Amino acid sequence: MNFEQGTSCAPAPAQADRQLVGPGSGRPDCPPEAIRLRDRVAQFVRERVMPCEPVLDGGGPEARTALRTLQDEAKAAGLWALPLPVEFGGQGLPLTHYAHLAEAEGASDHGPAALGSAPLLDVLMLGRHASAPVRERLVRRIVAGDLRTCYAMTEPDTPGTDPAQTATRAVAGPDGTWTLHGRKWFISGAGDADLVTVLARTGGTDGDEELSLLLVPTTAPGFRVLRELPVLGAGGQWEIALDGVTVPADQLLGARGQALRIAGERLGLGRTLRCLRWLGQAERAFDLMCARARTRTQRSGPLADRQLVQQLVFDSLLAIRTTRPLVHEAVAGLAAGGSARLETGLAKVAAARMLQQVTDAAIQVYGAAGLGPDTALPGLFRTGRAARLLDGPDELHIASVARRVLRDQPAAPDFLRRGLALQGGEESGSCGGRHG
Repeated sequence: MNFEQGTSCAPAPAQADRQLVGPGSGRPDCPPEAIRLRDRVAQFVRERVMPCEPVLDGGGPEARTALRTLQDEAKAAGLWALPLPVEFGGQGLPLTHYAHLAEAEGASDHGPAALGSAPLLDVLMLGRHASAPVRERLVRRIVAGDLRTCYAMTEPDTPGTDPAQTATRAVAGPDGTWTLHGRKWFISGAGDADLVTVLARTGGTDGDEELSLLLVPTTAPGFRVLRELPVLGAGGQWEIALDGVTVPADQLLGARGQALRIAGERLGLGRTLRCLRWLGQAERAFDLMCARARTRTQRSGPLADRQLVQQLVFDSLLAIRTTRPLVHEAVAGLAAGGSARLETGLAKVAAARMLQQVTDAAIQVYGAAGLGPDTALPGLFRTGRAARLLDGPDELHIASVARRVLRDQPAAPDFLRRGLALQGGEESGSCGGRHG
């Protein structure tokens, strides 16, 4: 592969195209055309994107040049914007097909951006809820990769799990414009974004009935990027300030006060896409672990012969294969038009735990080398740990799923209740007999 001069990306070494597929992999049936497309995406990510990760992780002009080169190559290969709507310039791949590609694409954090699928949630949101002039002016440019977007919801001084406490305010002017004041943080990609969707309070002092979403250009006066927020040493998250930023009336998304309904539309799909990408990253860590176990030799033989290493391999494969069906169950629920809240909650917690477990096992097999800069494992482990907080912490999803199950669980049949009562009585009687 030839990159433009200055990108400092080297071709990936040739390697076997091995994936955890086939019977028992936990993947539902996949049409042949989607399988072929998935294999092409996997090859592109492995041979084009992964060699550029050190440059892309570093940020700055060199990273932007490398990313643009990758995007141009993806377009030339016919792999650009696969799941984005056709009416805006995407290829319209349905979710049930794209789910098979998302794992391969997500094996690198930079895969979705390089292949043009990263703005999927924003494009769907704007396509459904933006005013006609905004759609005409912006959405096709976002799909083409000419405009970069991000989503600003959480704030430094309010719990991210309770948007009803949002403090950022947007005040309506007599001419219909909106003026925003507030701060947002942990916003992915804000440092290079052209447009930010901001959650703000458009009335009232608390509650969620007066929360709205507004589209804010990062070039607007009063918009400031305050600082980058390294996550366990890695960049990519940002804090911003909105100091009297004024936007036109047509940059309100949907109706005033409808922010949480609109946000809810993107949450389920967003969480499921993350889970699919985490599966791809876990497979990457698993491959690294297996390669290390086979090739690392001590005086007593290769690590692969050690039972404790075999245990790590088994447990990791079990975690991947038991998580994947949960994720695809959430995909099926969303594709059918449902909210799939229970399925998404289960998948999100399982996938986050699974990624952390598998990457931790791979680091253990690598030893000290797994902590250094020569493999992708530190970054994969960092993603796994952050995954347990992203889009709501594990505890939030656990409580939500449990409440839903307990609420919807049918009452026990009469015969079962009678049996439980009888069992309790017998136990009480026998206990009394032993001690009485």
